Amino acid sequence: MSDNVGYVSGMGKQSTIPPEIQGWNWGAFFLNWIWGIGNSTYIAFLMFVPFVNLIMMFVLGAKGNEWAWQNRAWRDVDHFKTTQKRWRNAGLIVVCVFLPVFFVGITSLMKGEAYNQSLARIVENQEVIDLLGTPVEAGFFVLGNVSTSGPNGKAELQYSLSGPKGEAEAYVYAYKKLGQWELYQVVVFNGNTDQIIQVVTPVE
Repeated sequence: MSDNVGYVSGMGKQSTIPPEIQGWNWGAFFLNWIWGIGNSTYIAFLMFVPFVNLIMMFVLGAKGNEWAWQNRAWRDVDHFKTTQKRWRNAGLIVVCVFLPVFFVGITSLMKGEAYNQSLARIVENQEVIDLLGTPVEAGFFVLGNVSTSGPNGKAELQYSLSGPKGEAEAYVYAYKKLGQWELYQVVVFNGNTDQIIQVVTPVE
């Protein structure tokens, strides 16, 4: 026997919300606007509005079950629960598989010529060697921004460094002129001692 006797879905705010479907919706949280299309909940398109999208993720997670029940006709509560579990599983796959791949791809793009030049200068700098020991190694992830326009470009990078004696952060500023990257400034900063090492200083 169906467990949604007396409950009505797909009637907007006139729908009767079953108490057993109330709670957090991970599918709506992870997949937001995609989930919104599949569940006729088009308010999820607010994810495309800057700043609003940061809040909307959590609103969708909290209100997703209610809105999905109101906006679509469901056979019964079991049908609703089964479908939302599938959305949850799809969201977990995206987070666990595709999101790391995305970050690895972005990091790979950051590790271009400007990154390679800066790291080469850092690992041979005697002050850095005295601070961190040898070998000096860079962390996997690179933060920042790299933009190019034809033969010109600009790079602002940050990545971690480590050695036998400790850890530090590298900050890199570089410019691309006529197809060639040139380091403008490279700084190594040790947060524990507040020591700053100017590996490459700006040319006046």
